[in-house]
Amino acid sequence: MSGNGWAISAHGLTKHYDKLVAVDHVDLSVPSGSIFGLLGPNGAGKTTIIKVLTGLSGITAGSASVAGYDVAKDPMHVKQRVGWVAAEVILDDDLSGWENLWLQAKLQRLSEWKDRAVRLLEYFELADRRKDRVGTYSTGMRKKMEIALALLHQPEIIFMDEPTIGLDPNVRRMLWELITGVNKQFGVTVFLTSHYMEEADALCGQVAIIDHGKIVAFGTPSELKSRVKEDFIEIETSESVTMEKLQAIPGVSNVRNQGSAWILRVSSAETVLPHIFHALQTDGIRRINVEKPSLESVFIDITGKRIDQAGTEVQDFRKFYMNLRRARR
Repeated sequence: MSGNGWAISAHGLTKHYDKLVAVDHVDLSVPSGSIFGLLGPNGAGKTTIIKVLTGLSGITAGSASVAGYDVAKDPMHVKQRVGWVAAEVILDDDLSGWENLWLQAKLQRLSEWKDRAVRLLEYFELADRRKDRVGTYSTGMRKKMEIALALLHQPEIIFMDEPTIGLDPNVRRMLWELITGVNKQFGVTVFLTSHYMEEADALCGQVAIIDHGKIVAFGTPSELKSRVKEDFIEIETSESVTMEKLQAIPGVSNVRNQGSAWILRVSSAETVLPHIFHALQTDGIRRINVEKPSLESVFIDITGKRIDQAGTEVQDFRKFYMNLRRARR
């Protein structure tokens, strides 16, 4: 267990790239042994926070402690105690599962790793495929192998950066079960970034929501959802409609524009929807979506935007480990 019961602690954590403020005075406290979720749109600063906390990028201002070590003063001790599962699978397809583990052991300078590797293969039900090229593995098997690599050196903390992005629903839920199992079976703290609200709701004991580099909300999923007492209706019409017309609809308390759509805060979606259909031409409604109190509605309530439409793509370094592995072969 890390010092004071915290696996990760950050105070005023700030990261600048020239004039861009990627992380803006972030405070975080992640309990040891927990599954912690950092939620936000693309470009919000999630990957940058992982890079800073793992010692891969310097801190502009503030401080951070990971696994009991100061990230700025002892980055090597931090790296020895953390693992990272990136959004993109970064295995070497030309090597077998066992050879990927061997390469990871070489990169980590592990001398006694084979027994641990055997146990991991058995735990993830990959023992019978250990000699097969990873390029022949299914998506689910490849994710299992990548988590096995991250666990090989027995880290205290695993950072999972958008681990389920692009996966079909069945594989995503399988990975959810794996994340929960790894947390319990191996006793590791899991720091999970995602823009899937239901993912954090299902997995995380605590959640921080980040937008434009700032933490805008923090708490358990239940605490965050309790902040929102109303429903949201997102509507897109084929004909132009004014904010004044939408605000005049009975039961609508607030109207915000987002691109070609409108987001309406309403007292009750079931009550207000008939009024919307009456006020607008039904055949002129292209799309309508109802958000009941959820982590998604929390994000809408705070930022006025849906999380999947709020950010912009920025350059990240998710292929860092792939490049490092290939460079050292």
